Amino acid sequence: MSTDTVRAGAAEEAAERRREQRGWYFYDWACSVYSTSVLTVFLGPYLTAVAKHAADADGFVHPLGVPVRAGSFFAYAVSASVILSIFVMPMAGAAADRTGRKKPLLAAAAYLGAGATTGMFFLDGDRYLLGGLLLIVANASLAVSMVLYNSYLPQIAPPEERDAVSSRGWAFGYAAGALVLVANLVLFTAHDSFGVSEATAVRICLASAGVWWGAFTLVPLRRLRDRRTASTGQASAHGWRQLAATLRDMRGKPLTLSFLLAYLIYNDGIQTVISQASVYGSEELGLSQSTLIVAVLLVQVLAVGGALGMGRLARTYGAQRTILGSLVAWTLTLAAGYFLPAGAPVWFFVLASGIGLVLGGSQALSRSLFSHLVPSGKEAEYFSAYEMSDRGMSWLGPLLFGLTYQLTGSYRDAIISLVAFFAIGFVLLARVPVRQAIRDAGNPVPEMI
Repeated sequence: MSTDTVRAGAAEEAAERRREQRGWYFYDWACSVYSTSVLTVFLGPYLTAVAKHAADADGFVHPLGVPVRAGSFFAYAVSASVILSIFVMPMAGAAADRTGRKKPLLAAAAYLGAGATTGMFFLDGDRYLLGGLLLIVANASLAVSMVLYNSYLPQIAPPEERDAVSSRGWAFGYAAGALVLVANLVLFTAHDSFGVSEATAVRICLASAGVWWGAFTLVPLRRLRDRRTASTGQASAHGWRQLAATLRDMRGKPLTLSFLLAYLIYNDGIQTVISQASVYGSEELGLSQSTLIVAVLLVQVLAVGGALGMGRLARTYGAQRTILGSLVAWTLTLAAGYFLPAGAPVWFFVLASGIGLVLGGSQALSRSLFSHLVPSGKEAEYFSAYEMSDRGMSWLGPLLFGLTYQLTGSYRDAIISLVAFFAIGFVLLARVPVRQAIRDAGNPVPEMI
């Protein structure tokens, strides 16, 4: 084979890889609008208001006969959704690796979640149970889809490209979130001009996130390729048996498990801040919905630059050190949030700026770092464990947040309790020798990690 032929083949392979990478970015573009518009901005305050409308004279609702303070219902629903995810994600990961057919599973999870989100248009009056159910379905579907989506990363990017590719994916997601939030802000603040009530405007914003999610999912479904692996072709009916085998395999890689434990802890704090920030702003600080939208829009814009900027820092200092630096910033920012004065949007915007600068980068680099710890051919199974740490195990933070508020009646006490997740996560991550962990997984060690 001639040198020119080899070069032409390599160039064609690189072009196909870039095409897949661009398609892969678009799933972040598609689903991040749910995380931003629904989970972070609108659903928390709106579902809390719906629950309060349905509450008894003492301020409690009674789902399944259990007395729950209306202000805690949203946090408990988030916890329930991620607990459900624990049972579903391993099945999806095992099935994907065994059949080699990730795309049909990704499509099923994405469109179930998009459908549930679109159904939030019908959340009005005192239908807090409907809101909780749709939230649980949408959140669990997102978690399953992210298992499959993340598992493509080791297949579409060689080790030296993964930090950059992962960071670009997050940047795409935050750019989409910012774009849709601008439209949400226009509709919400000028709802009278559009001839709709404020509540109807919120419901339109919720439903439009589902439509966006479903529409742009078509791009990755067209561009990503399914790949046959050594385990492809075996029966996929025994997902839980495969999960047990995966966990046994991971026990032989204790450093990978050590990273997952650290990630479980600090990411639990990140996910809780994302889902509960708007409730804290509206209920404790007395900020308007339009102020919250602007604050989250600020987070989205800064997160784009933050994700790309931290990706560059990782090339100089390594992903592990960059993540550790972001955890220090998270701790300081969250501690400052405890002292924010009520009714002062400027200081809330300052806090939002701090969150935006570290949010995308800390998540993107965690994903790319973990991709180096995954044995070849077991991407979806290992990323199901990762996603259990990312979303499926992130019920502790919301549960702690909800319990703290239920016991104290103070969202400030609830928010400060989350500092522990970042402090403990920092200590655990700092103790992981990542170069040895990569070698133990049978992967080449990048020059800078």
